Amino acid sequence: MYFDSTVKIPDEKGKIIRKKKGNTTYVLYQYGRVYNAEKKYAVPQRTIIGKVNQDSPDTMYPNERFQEFFPTVALLEELPEAYRSCALKIGSYAVIRKVLEEYKIPQMLLKHFPKDSGLLLDLVSYMIVDEENAGQYYPDFAFNHPLFSESMRIYSDSKVCRFLKSVTKDQMIGFLDDWNEKRDHKQRIYISYDSTNKNCQAGDIDIIEYGKAKTDQGLPVFNLAIAYDKNNRVPLFYEEYPGSINDVSQFKYMVDKVEQYNYKNVGFILDRGYFSKDNIRYMEENNHPFIIMVKGQKEFVSSLVFAHRNTFETARECCIRSYRVYGKTVRSKLYEDDTCERYFHIFYNPSKQAAEREQLEQLIDRIKTYLDKHIGEKITLPKTYQELFTFKFNRKGEFISYSEKTDVITKRLELCGYFCLITSEKMTASDALIHYKGRDISEKLFSSDKSFIGSKSMRVQSNEALSAKIFIEFIALIVRNRMYNLLKDTLLKMETRQNYLTVPASIRELEKIEMVRRNNGQYRLDHAVSKRQRTILGAFGMNDDDIRSLANDISNMLANNQSLLSKNKEEDTYEQDTFDIFD
Repeated sequence: MYFDSTVKIPDEKGKIIRKKKGNTTYVLYQYGRVYNAEKKYAVPQRTIIGKVNQDSPDTMYPNERFQEFFPTVALLEELPEAYRSCALKIGSYAVIRKVLEEYKIPQMLLKHFPKDSGLLLDLVSYMIVDEENAGQYYPDFAFNHPLFSESMRIYSDSKVCRFLKSVTKDQMIGFLDDWNEKRDHKQRIYISYDSTNKNCQAGDIDIIEYGKAKTDQGLPVFNLAIAYDKNNRVPLFYEEYPGSINDVSQFKYMVDKVEQYNYKNVGFILDRGYFSKDNIRYMEENNHPFIIMVKGQKEFVSSLVFAHRNTFETARECCIRSYRVYGKTVRSKLYEDDTCERYFHIFYNPSKQAAEREQLEQLIDRIKTYLDKHIGEKITLPKTYQELFTFKFNRKGEFISYSEKTDVITKRLELCGYFCLITSEKMTASDALIHYKGRDISEKLFSSDKSFIGSKSMRVQSNEALSAKIFIEFIALIVRNRMYNLLKDTLLKMETRQNYLTVPASIRELEKIEMVRRNNGQYRLDHAVSKRQRTILGAFGMNDDDIRSLANDISNMLANNQSLLSKNKEEDTYEQDTFDIFD
């Protein structure tokens, strides 16, 4: 990432090297040498620290690496006043501010980030509104939006970079402790826990390792997991851990963290990726009930399906109409050495059956097409092919023919449309499915993280910056998740489906609410709120008067060099024992 501001090229004889590539001249810094025993000479270690400013060859645009080797060189942090737009988009700022105040997040951040909490909240807004996490584009966002920073300062990308590298573990852990401390720990809740991994090319980050990537691009990855309170629809905490650690082995540490946050009356909702004997035993030892999905193709599940097949698929008392499925609950042991029987909830989905059968048939057709093209060749066949087909090879090891394993394929076709949930507590099939479907929001959190907060790529080069950016993304997910839930609740109450009540569409609509700077230098609301915007604001408990009041506040804050945080600090002193962050 190259900063917008320029600095003088350092004058260090023998260590500064210019290298031209295309139309750009890069500045390299030699920071050491490593002796190569085979070649018997020292190999210089160099890194790019910037690129030459073509208008002034003695200056350059530095990058993040420049600050590591020249920390005393001052970079421009605050952009001049001329950079602020004459039209400010305040609609999305209004609802984000509303959610932040509802959860008392500014007060909590002010406690742990007394100097830069405003910038942190601006980065949260930037990620939500622009669906982007690249620091170099933040000034473009700040140019035409109200800000939470002191005096609504527009900071440069170099300041953003330095801030990310300055965030400490104690600050992040302190916020998470406060965020979880005021939850109702006596309330019975189900925690939905899920994880994802992200590909990364940065080589200087400790947790980047090769592992089982969900989307394998041949790159090392790191893992990110989120614990989500399904009952109150709020993310609780997150974990970042090395890419070589699989989900199953990490789960026990998450259970321990739940107990460290003093959650006692807690159950877990897990997908099939966490299914293991050790994990189930660990939850039982800690008295945590669970709901877990298992693959229908697993032997012990398929045997139950065949044992109860054709006994509930058309029974009206087994119909779960809200999800268009039929369900039946039976008791059985999960393992041979189980001390008690579990509750197996078997479900049949007619539409899912048709889709899965078609997918299986298409897979078989693709395999046949591939095999026909390679008859007479020496090939290595994947495990998936070997499960569905029998193959013949000649003495030379050449592939000559194949045939379907009809019994295996028939069994798979018969299992299409069936799935199973296992619960440790007694409940109906309908209750089990409703609980499990509630975890869909945690799935949407990861979709939001990668698609709607721009975090498919992290764009960092250091451990500190990676941890800080994940922390900011977590706060952005808290806010965006609340926006999603409120808009969804509003949509469900409406007779007709309105396609503008999604988070991205609502933000685009709210961005049309603008303040314009008049001749006297004061910002004033440019036009009235539209009917569509009024509906969106209503989902957050806001109306036209709130927007007019906010517009006056923004105008006064800009005129008096104030900020939301300084204003709130005067009106509402942070009192750790008095606020409440429940939905």
